Amino acid sequence: LNPAEITGTGKSGRLTKTDVLDHLNKQAPAKTAPKPEAAEVKPASVQAIELGSTPASNLRPEQRVPMTRLRAKVAERLLQAQQNAAMLTTFNEVNMQSVIDLRNQYKTRFEQKHNVKLGFMSFFVKASIEALKKFPAINASIDGNDIIYHGYYDLGIAVSTPRGLIVPVLHDVDQLDFAGIEKSIVDYGEKARAGTLSYDDLKGGTFTITNGGVFGSMLSTPILNPPQCAILGMHAIKERAVVENGQIVIRPIMYLALSYDHRLVDGREAVQFLVTIKECLEAPAHLLLNI
Repeated sequence: LNPAEITGTGKSGRLTKTDVLDHLNKQAPAKTAPKPEAAEVKPASVQAIELGSTPASNLRPEQRVPMTRLRAKVAERLLQAQQNAAMLTTFNEVNMQSVIDLRNQYKTRFEQKHNVKLGFMSFFVKASIEALKKFPAINASIDGNDIIYHGYYDLGIAVSTPRGLIVPVLHDVDQLDFAGIEKSIVDYGEKARAGTLSYDDLKGGTFTITNGGVFGSMLSTPILNPPQCAILGMHAIKERAVVENGQIVIRPIMYLALSYDHRLVDGREAVQFLVTIKECLEAPAHLLLNI
């Protein structure tokens, strides 16, 4: 806009707003430049999307697979245990030196005579039987509003397999000696890994022992195996500094865990049960002499 082209009608020839508007109205309207046509946006092809997303998806792969029947059953029972029991866990520790010394002293002769290795599990089974006899409530189960006290000792031994955790049962285990226990454990372990365990091998059970120590577990809170009201957890043996007679010494220590149903088992019983196992293992002559 050139002011020299506008005739001012104001005082002393000054331009007014009206002068400017009149001048603009007299001018021919300028042609509006045509807007550039918007480029047509075509949807990306399905093939392009798939190819473009492939590298990213490879960085975060997912796979959906159905549960095996065994895994689904295990999941069902574990959830049942959590929902239907007042589960609590108590802990203790045991000095394994006496058991280790005894095992090292006799393991060669034991294997030569019985054709099976002497492991730690047989000591824990024997110690558990002694403790269960002393505290029968831990060998019991709840059925509705009733408590069933079992007058026999059927111990489940948790075995890990490629298909999942299986718990074969040693029936009337209190009638077995060390060799019988070790042979049964080896036999069940082989059957479990081969997938040839029968229903009779798995049914029943009044108490369970699980050993996370074989995988390096230091401590855990094992889940009950219903309808049982308690389960003993073994763990890895580690050298630790402990105080004996006012002196700091190194001893092979294992932490023990007992998970139990507080509806049936009092805390006092659970603690004393673990103490009994601890005493049997720290002085294994109790197990050998049945005293």
